[in-house]
Amino acid sequence: MSQAAIEIPALRPEDQPMRAIRLGRYHHHVERRSDGALVISASEPLEAWPQRLTEKLLYWAGRTPDRTFIARRGPDRKWIRITYAEALDKVTRLASAFLARGLSAERPIMILSGNGLEHAMIALAALHAGIPYAPISAAYSLISGDFAKLKHIAGVMTPGLVFADDGAAFARAFRTVFPEGAEIVTATPTPDDIAATSYADLLATAPSPEVETAFAAVGPDTVAKILFTSGSTGSPKGVINTQRMICANQVMLNSIFRFLRHTPPILVDWLPWSHTFGGNHNFGIVLFNGGTFYIDDGKPVPGAIEETIRNLREISPTLYFNVPKGYECLVPYLEAEPALRETFFQHLEMNYFAGAGLTEHVWEALDHLALRTIGYRVPMLTGLGSTETAPFAVTCDETNAHSGHVGLPVPGVELKLAPVEGKLEARMRGPSITPGYWRAPEPTSKAFDEEGFYKMGDALKFVDPDDISRGLLFDGRISEDYKLATGTWVSVGPMKAKFVTAFAPFVKEVVLAGINRDDIRVLVFPDIDGCRKLSSDLTFADQAAIAAHPAVRAVFHERLLAFQATATGSSSRVVALSILAEPPSIDAGEITDKGSINQRAVLTCRAGLVEDLYAEHPPEHVITL
Repeated sequence: MSQAAIEIPALRPEDQPMRAIRLGRYHHHVERRSDGALVISASEPLEAWPQRLTEKLLYWAGRTPDRTFIARRGPDRKWIRITYAEALDKVTRLASAFLARGLSAERPIMILSGNGLEHAMIALAALHAGIPYAPISAAYSLISGDFAKLKHIAGVMTPGLVFADDGAAFARAFRTVFPEGAEIVTATPTPDDIAATSYADLLATAPSPEVETAFAAVGPDTVAKILFTSGSTGSPKGVINTQRMICANQVMLNSIFRFLRHTPPILVDWLPWSHTFGGNHNFGIVLFNGGTFYIDDGKPVPGAIEETIRNLREISPTLYFNVPKGYECLVPYLEAEPALRETFFQHLEMNYFAGAGLTEHVWEALDHLALRTIGYRVPMLTGLGSTETAPFAVTCDETNAHSGHVGLPVPGVELKLAPVEGKLEARMRGPSITPGYWRAPEPTSKAFDEEGFYKMGDALKFVDPDDISRGLLFDGRISEDYKLATGTWVSVGPMKAKFVTAFAPFVKEVVLAGINRDDIRVLVFPDIDGCRKLSSDLTFADQAAIAAHPAVRAVFHERLLAFQATATGSSSRVVALSILAEPPSIDAGEITDKGSINQRAVLTCRAGLVEDLYAEHPPEHVITL
């Protein structure tokens, strides 16, 4: 449908028609307990799930052998494609090689590099043979200076085989972290001092009958993979993902997104497989439903978003998953390129975001762009989950999706809202919830309550206590909330979201100070790309230059005045801020590899800057009222 053929009445986007999609809709039951806790669950039971995830690979290889399963651009920028039949052959060969090496739960597999064709085949082969594997954030090998997190993970995993696609890029990590007992496998050659097996040699292994025996032995409780948390409150913990968790979670997804049963999904996706959103949720949706996964080597940052745009100019996704920053980066390109809009929206049934709140101006822009292009809005959904919940657990539908809204539990998940420090903590139980942390009994015991509910640490509240169908709102992280000296609680999560929205698009993240002090003052990580648009001489400026620039400081002072005018009390009033001149450090634990900020670590590492905020005569870099 051409842009010129569509006339949009002058109405708000929310009054415009929405693309109709098949969604599962469920009634929910609420058990109200005498201690103030509530347990919410869908009235309808969850459908049966397969025993092993790779049953779906066998199914689609038999039914649609020539359909592209996964693709990635090669060195010549053309797509390298693997069909379902080809994937099954590669998986069988790799599984044979793994079993011949005696790999097991005692000697599992670690994957150091990011999303890739080899990564996908190794992961599926491990799943098929019942050998646990751990996909590790590439940042721990390529960005970290001291390899502290990688060393910790390797010590916990005791791997028998370690894979990375680029032998040269990962050489320093190989030399520093891994003992001689772990076989190193790479897709490209390593330096001469590192002994490594080539991925091609593994792939040349003849299929063995032991693979079928190993596959038959895989059951619901078999450990499929270990996903390591970011370590924002200490060393990374390995979240056990069983076959039951992953398979049940895919059935949960299909119970809500029923359109997946009718149209094979097509994804163009960059989200890292070392995390549950990209590696379980998105990759699983494609495999489970016989779709096609285009690996996007772009990212939502300047210099990398261009690769994402290149891919979206060619491939029309049926589903699009991203973090809020990803949508923010995408909007200017959609506004500028009618052809890109046509390709992007043509077959798109749903957008979905997670990881943070999507700002209102980005959401409205996407609605307007869809209306201009195809004549109706595309549903934008979100929810609540974690690595420990596989992750799909709580979700909105298109009628109640807004930033901050998380919806209601999906079939199969029991959601307990337990009173904790004046809020309601989300706790979950069901077949998609982790049994615990890998080789870590003490953290495992602390993660569950006396009834076996996993304690998320997120607080929720009802949109309307008198109408449960309107769903739940995110109410912050209980562990982040604190009291001012007056005894007033500061709800950090909602306050941060409000601040970032008020300062958009110039703020990437904010850290709230004020524990046992009289008021709130903040440390701001600026959005470099947004701030550069404030002045022509900031086009190539670094963060330090941006933080000190008069045009940037003037806008922040103006926004701070406006923000203070909306305050209703000390728990929502910010009286000073400091724009940080240095980005967060992954080695210091200030930032996770997926970009989220550890508030506690930033306050500790930058204690001097916090003191500057509260000084009787603040230094010049502090913006005050």
